[in-house]
Amino acid sequence: MENLENIAQEISLRLDEHTKVRDNALSTSRSLTRHCAHTIRAVHRQDWQAADKELNAAQTLVDQIHSELADFPNLYFAGYTQDAIKEFAEASIFYSLMKTDTLPSHTDLRIEPNTYLKGFAEVIGELRRRVLDELLHGYSDDVDKMLNYMDDIYSILVSMDYPDAVTHGLRRLTDVSRSIIERTRGDVTMSYRQEQLEKRLKEVEEALKN
Repeated sequence: MENLENIAQEISLRLDEHTKVRDNALSTSRSLTRHCAHTIRAVHRQDWQAADKELNAAQTLVDQIHSELADFPNLYFAGYTQDAIKEFAEASIFYSLMKTDTLPSHTDLRIEPNTYLKGFAEVIGELRRRVLDELLHGYSDDVDKMLNYMDDIYSILVSMDYPDAVTHGLRRLTDVSRSIIERTRGDVTMSYRQEQLEKRLKEVEEALKN
């Protein structure tokens, strides 16, 4: 028992370090989530300068998480950390789709496949928002493009038939995505029919005037 104090001191130092790293990871994760939200908002506004700035800041924080948690895998794979990185995946994918019609891969973003897929799923919600914004100005080709993106993403999600212990909630997000797509198609159909009806009524009006 002569080394008991030394053992206790070593454990205490390690736990102190672990706690400090955890606190930093929580703070970094909150900042990352905030920058991702700002990126998505800027993309919706087509403010690409702001979107670039926010996404670059988010990328810096993701790199920081990789570096600081390299020796603490339990913290890297903790829920709050992966949730923040999922937001980064969503922001990065949405940004690329809207700006260049391309997709970054999970290896491009240096994130875990299941985290990437969950961010991928949540992009569908942002695409719905984009569709609704477009419909305010009437039906357009962009609406069709967004719907095609949504269908393509959903096709990938339903093909990932793995246990929830592996994908960590992807199945639930896939179900939510399906309902979002169904509602969006309903909204688009209603908008299109209303637009066609208004067009027809206008034509009848003009015919009666003549």
